[in-house]
Amino acid sequence: MANRRSRDFLVASSVPVVRLQRMILCLAIAALSGCGGHPKGVLTPVADSAPTASRVDMLITTTRGRSEVAGEMFTGERARAPAFANITVSIPPVRKTGEVAWPKKLPSNPATDFATLKADDLTRDGAKDWLNTTVRKSPDRSVLVFIHGFNNRFEDSVYRFAQIVHDSGVHSAPVLVTWPSRGSLLAYGYDRESTNYTRNALESLFQYLAADKEVKEVSILAHSMGNWLTLEALRQMAIRNDGLPEKFKNVMLAAPDVDVDVFRSQIEDMGRQHPRFTLFVSRDDRALAFSRRVWGDIPRLGSIDPEADPYKQELADNEITVIDLTKVKAGDGMHHGKFAESPEVVRLIGARISEGQPLTDSRMGLGDHLIAGTTGAAAAAGSAAGLILAAPVAAIDPHSRDNYANHVGAAMGQSHGKQQIAVKDCSKQARERDAASTSPCRSW
Repeated sequence: MANRRSRDFLVASSVPVVRLQRMILCLAIAALSGCGGHPKGVLTPVADSAPTASRVDMLITTTRGRSEVAGEMFTGERARAPAFANITVSIPPVRKTGEVAWPKKLPSNPATDFATLKADDLTRDGAKDWLNTTVRKSPDRSVLVFIHGFNNRFEDSVYRFAQIVHDSGVHSAPVLVTWPSRGSLLAYGYDRESTNYTRNALESLFQYLAADKEVKEVSILAHSMGNWLTLEALRQMAIRNDGLPEKFKNVMLAAPDVDVDVFRSQIEDMGRQHPRFTLFVSRDDRALAFSRRVWGDIPRLGSIDPEADPYKQELADNEITVIDLTKVKAGDGMHHGKFAESPEVVRLIGARISEGQPLTDSRMGLGDHLIAGTTGAAAAAGSAAGLILAAPVAAIDPHSRDNYANHVGAAMGQSHGKQQIAVKDCSKQARERDAASTSPCRSW
């Protein structure tokens, strides 16, 4: 009987393991369906042989261990102290916006591929000199800090950030924070602990940027698991300094792999005077669906429905702008990298960073930009496609809402004023405007 119970226990306890293995297999198949491999050693510098190519020069700060392999620079293992580097990436003149043109073979061809032109190690003082020199060239003395996500090798994060900087058109000094990810779907736990390992180093960078008088403005863009690292470092800094510095203007959370309950606590710890947060969500994000099952079926922040309770009320109370990308189609088979792979979205990010404004702080909202990206001189079919694409954004972005009825009327051949679109604005500002009204939200 005892042996039978033991066997039953072993069988029962193996069920979650088998389920997890199946989940990882499905995740791997989905990931492979959306991207191909690329050769290793792409960080070996090549000659600058394409005069029409663009160049992105960036500062690297990392807690990764150094690599002895040529063209790799850093591994996925953890270093005892942060290291610094300066890398220049060449961007080919003909390429789809949002795409990283990985070389199919080495050496890279700058005319057709992303190529590394310079990859130099820096001392801490050398990193400070690079930052001060580059910030002075920025029109608004600003810095853009990017923190990558799970399953990223060092070169993955470098080339992706180069693509974001180029395609967004930002003029800020680009700083890449890359933490020890082993670049494997099976290393999820290791990667998560590596973000915790890097938390103090990232806070130190934030503290330095806050104290540097040359830097007038800081924007932060984080993706996936990198959001956990970012939020923890900001929370730690806020507790230590009794708040966050005013120069930290924009914090953009793309597909955050963060427990919604923990996020609520992190925001509370930062205090009321926190930066302008913009949250990019997508309910069809397969990677976050996998993460949710790993973490006990607790919703992940990057895949919530922002129009559902209790999220809608809490996001409005904390003045967090939400951009719903569920209907946006991009090349990522996991639907996890839309913020970087959708041309309209990445350009809008750059425009808002360059203007020093929150992502919806102009009279043209994100929905309008998405419509513009699908219409232009297009016929009615293109306009209809743009309206479908922008619809989920118009439900959240107030400036898209203001213009959405006009877009619908134009697409349907109706004049302004004849077509009314009933869209609820349940933002904090709308509730304050309509406090005396019997309706809890304003309608158009």
